[in-house]
Amino acid sequence: MNITTGRQEKRIITVGVYGMLFLLGVVQGLIGSFQYSRTAGSVPAAALVSCAAILATCLLGAWAMHSPSGAILPGMGWLITSFVLSMPVSNGSVIITNTAPGKTYLYGGTLSVAVAVVVSFVAIARRPGTQPR
Repeated sequence: MNITTGRQEKRIITVGVYGMLFLLGVVQGLIGSFQYSRTAGSVPAAALVSCAAILATCLLGAWAMHSPSGAILPGMGWLITSFVLSMPVSNGSVIITNTAPGKTYLYGGTLSVAVAVVVSFVAIARRPGTQPR
């Protein structure tokens, strides 16, 4: 195996991992969009768990890939999926409603993604001797 083949294989694997991170964000957005309204008393428990899950996914993705892109891609998948599912359709039905759990899910999840991306950029910038990919 020569050097060029090794670099191509590494590139293919990297693209595949980023694709899977994006799909993981999409899946979390799909699950969260249909489960956000579950509460524990008056606390929107499922919305808060969904926010924590996307935060953890983004942070772990950035850590695993040694790049802020590892946080951005699952966050993009989650954001696109969640906000598309929050839009009303022609017959008037809405999946994510304008309720406290719905707002917690959308705004909290968006904040979680933003925090994870900023933290990953700061962590990469402070790491000595490494450059973001």
